[in-house]
Amino acid sequence: MPVVDLSEHAEEFNADPYPMYAKLRAEGPVHLVRTPPTGTDVWLIVGHEAARAALADPRFGKDWRVLTDEGRTELPAGANMLETDPPQHTRLRKLVAREFTPRRIEALRPRVQDVTDELLDAMLAAPGRTADLVDALAFPLPMTVIAELIGVPDLDRAAFRVLSNQAVAPLTDAGGEDAVREIGGYLAGLIEAKRAGGPADDLLSALIRAGDEDDDQLSPDELIGMAFLLLVAGHETTVNLISNGIRALLAHPDQLAALRADFDGLIDGAVEEMLRYEGPVETATYRFAREPVQVGDVLIPAGAPVLVALASAGRDPQRYDDPDRFDIRRAPQSHLAFGHGIHFCLGAPLARMEGRIAVRTLLERAPDLQLAAGAGELEWLPGMLIRGVRHLPVRW
Repeated sequence: MPVVDLSEHAEEFNADPYPMYAKLRAEGPVHLVRTPPTGTDVWLIVGHEAARAALADPRFGKDWRVLTDEGRTELPAGANMLETDPPQHTRLRKLVAREFTPRRIEALRPRVQDVTDELLDAMLAAPGRTADLVDALAFPLPMTVIAELIGVPDLDRAAFRVLSNQAVAPLTDAGGEDAVREIGGYLAGLIEAKRAGGPADDLLSALIRAGDEDDDQLSPDELIGMAFLLLVAGHETTVNLISNGIRALLAHPDQLAALRADFDGLIDGAVEEMLRYEGPVETATYRFAREPVQVGDVLIPAGAPVLVALASAGRDPQRYDDPDRFDIRRAPQSHLAFGHGIHFCLGAPLARMEGRIAVRTLLERAPDLQLAAGAGELEWLPGMLIRGVRHLPVRW
């Protein structure tokens, strides 16, 4: 099968991948593609039904260690739920899920509102009535909340943001590995400090106790991996849910006006439409074919790396009427922005809550909010994992 080189026009593809996804969907559910910016060849699954099926197909494994892949470096931070399969995945997810309960998440609502208000107080007092929404709100809100939930309120957020961006949107494979390694080293030290500091009521302390008290269910590398996943995934997706969502609203004045006129009735649907239309995760993290797998007319060979295009699934006309139209009144339909199957995002309720509070509070407090940059001036994150912009200049 010929390779579709998505890296050939990487900048154009990053800015607007949807026409290419539409072209690929029309030609079939799976394609061999070369990904930007690293030039890696992978099998890409497009379309809602094919994507949903692939996300729940146990023949597509997450643990690359079961395959002969000598070219990949194993990092302690990689020992997390996203890179394991049952029964290891089941054990790890159960340990986190018992601490990441709906009650615990709902209890965060007042704190999420307080942090949002504090950040907007500072932003709206800025001289010139302009700000970078990513710096002012979209990044610090979820970063503060997840850091406090996990138990690292004193995290150097500016430095961590740089490393986190390098980990999820690297310009090179080596650059991504270096960032993951550095974060892992920081977390190893943090875990030892937590152990020495005695009991505390936070998520990381609870996971440490689970490892210490339950016959060492969590190995040292697994602890680092879980902390890495919770800290990075716990904020990166929400950063881009907020910034992508506000960008979509400001680009569609009719939808913005409708939301302003009925926040109570439309905010939930607006956030779901943001997730479908321009979700923060463009492709799910790597899977690997455990055996030859037939998808449509194509046989994906055993051992092959596979990406599932969530962004393509969200714009599939076989699933959604007029899918390229942003419509916050769209009839409720499930989407794949948080994945599907056993790896469905554990933090989805927290991300939704943060998104609803941030968007509503921002629009209520800045009734004349506008974009301060044209679409062509925005710098998109590289790669195909996270969909979003580095900065979003706004004025009011």
